[in-house]
Amino acid sequence: MTTGPGSSDELFSAGVDVGSSAVKVAVLRTSRDGESEALALLTERIRRRELRHVVNDSYAGALRIAGVAANEICYLASTGEGELVELRRGHFYGMTAHARGAIFLLPEACAVLDVGALHARGMRIDPRSRVLGYRMTSQCASGSGQFLENVARYLGIPLEDVGSLSTTATQPQVVSSICAVLAETDVINMVSRGISPANILKGIHLSMAGRYLQLLRAIDVSGTVAITGGLSADIGLIQALDEKAKADGLNLRICAHPDAIYAGALGAALWGAYRHARLSRQAEVSA
Repeated sequence: MTTGPGSSDELFSAGVDVGSSAVKVAVLRTSRDGESEALALLTERIRRRELRHVVNDSYAGALRIAGVAANEICYLASTGEGELVELRRGHFYGMTAHARGAIFLLPEACAVLDVGALHARGMRIDPRSRVLGYRMTSQCASGSGQFLENVARYLGIPLEDVGSLSTTATQPQVVSSICAVLAETDVINMVSRGISPANILKGIHLSMAGRYLQLLRAIDVSGTVAITGGLSADIGLIQALDEKAKADGLNLRICAHPDAIYAGALGAALWGAYRHARLSRQAEVSA
C-alpha cells in the first residue's frame, strides 16, 4: 500500500540536477527495506529559456510522470547549480551525487567518469559510493561537451548524430590542442583539407578519451568505470574510451548505463531519501 511521506511502508524522494546545458530530474520510491526504484526520469535542455522556469517545469513534469503529488515528496534534493530548486530540503555536492547514482545504476563500479558540458571529472569510489580520490579537467580544455557541441554545429551535424557518425570513421584525425579555441581552429583546417566529418569527430573523441584516461590514471583506477553526465549517451566517445584504454594496456571496463545522464539526479534523490530516514529515526529516538 502506498502512503504519504514519512510512512513506515515507503517514501518518495526527488533529485534535481541543474547543469549548464540541461536540467535532469529523478523521482524515486524507496520501500521499507531500503530498496529504491525510479518512478520518473526527465531531462530538459535549457536553451534560451529562463533557468528557473526550466527547473520548475521539469520537476512538475517528472511528478506527473511518476503519479506523485508534490506534498508526497518527503525530500527534494538538488545538485549541480541547484540554488534555483524551490522548496528543496537539501543540496548535495556533484561528485557525491554522481557517485551514489553510479553505484545505483552499476553496483560493480569502482570509479566514475562524469563528463559534462564544461568539464570532466574522474572519481575513485568504494561500494558505499564514498569518493576516495578525484581529478578534474580545466574548464577551458577542449575535452568538454560544449566544445563537441560547437564542433557539431560548425560541421552542420545534429548533436544526437555525433556518436553514431564517429563510429564509422576509417582514418581519425586527432586534435592535439588543449585550448578549445586552438582546437576549433584545427577543425576548421581539417574541413578545408577535405577530411570527412566522421574522421574529424572520431579524432576529437580519441583526443578527449586520452585526457579522460589521464584523470583515471592519476587516481589509480582499475576495474569498472561508470560514465555519467551529458556525454554518457555518446556512443562514439564510449567506443573511443574503450579503444584507447585497451591500446594503453589499462585494466578498465568502460560502462555507460542507459540512464547514466540521470546519475546526478538519482544520487541526489537517493541521498535525500537516506537523510530523511535518518532524521526520522533521530526524531523517534528523541520523542
